Amino acid sequence: MAETAILSGAQHPHIFRGTTPRTPRCPPSGGRKAGSVNGNELAGRVAIVTGGAGGLGRGIVERFAAEGARVVIADLNVAAGKELAESLGPAALFRAVDVADPEDVRGLVEFTLNSFGGLQVMVNNAGVSGTMHRSFLDDDLADFSQVMGVNVLGVLAGTTHAARYMATAGGGSIINVSSIGGLTAGRSVITYRASKAAVIHASKSAAIALAEYDIRVNCIAPGNITTPLLASSVAGQADADATVAATRQKMAAMRPLQRVGTAADVAEAALYLATDRSAYVTGIVMPVDGGSAAGSTVNFDRLAQLGAFQAPPG
Repeated sequence: MAETAILSGAQHPHIFRGTTPRTPRCPPSGGRKAGSVNGNELAGRVAIVTGGAGGLGRGIVERFAAEGARVVIADLNVAAGKELAESLGPAALFRAVDVADPEDVRGLVEFTLNSFGGLQVMVNNAGVSGTMHRSFLDDDLADFSQVMGVNVLGVLAGTTHAARYMATAGGGSIINVSSIGGLTAGRSVITYRASKAAVIHASKSAAIALAEYDIRVNCIAPGNITTPLLASSVAGQADADATVAATRQKMAAMRPLQRVGTAADVAEAALYLATDRSAYVTGIVMPVDGGSAAGSTVNFDRLAQLGAFQAPPG
């Protein structure tokens, strides 16, 4: 998950995933830094990014455009989507889309084909978290349909409509954004976790079903990336700010890599899966989460400082 109440992300508070890039505590280790540009890895290719007007989606849009792709930005945040498209010039277009409506998604693919003449990369990034309750017993499931509509139906519609074209055009790459909340169980935002687990399983199944058409389907599972969605999941609660701050502190105390993840980190993963560098890769789930899916560091000293429990002696 990027950062939900467990932790996820969305630019539009009700419709789309997002994340505000933050300055990392230290730069990524190893050769190429996140965000460095070759300039032509996606030259001649056309991509759609849902939830592309802000946050993680915006980072992917900007990265793809920098690598030579023509990109259609799909979002319900019209102002932000148009602003981004205009800033990128003729290589980017905006389309207002509700991904929970399959007909809207079909129209998005048709718009892309009519505008750019093809579609090689589909990024189903749009997602919502839902409300974080203090106890599962307090969850009235009022947002169940919205969460499942955007997170599951939206991904399936995007995968299906993109694949129908790709199957006739030599294949392509479909990238679905899940969450580490779909990989690991937890006590909060259970509907969100269920929806993201569904995205993972649906993606693996689609990878098998579409392989004969040379269509690759892969998942990215972001986590521990600061986004507005955590705050939106506790909006209206009396101690919302304190809850957000405490949750972020505890996340930092428990993940292996201590720098804060950014949209650029997720965009690098998307770029890899969109290009020929991953030509023999399909059906995978790639966590981009600072190591959280691998397991907790359980730093007792830091957790004790946060008042989670008493650190053991020694």
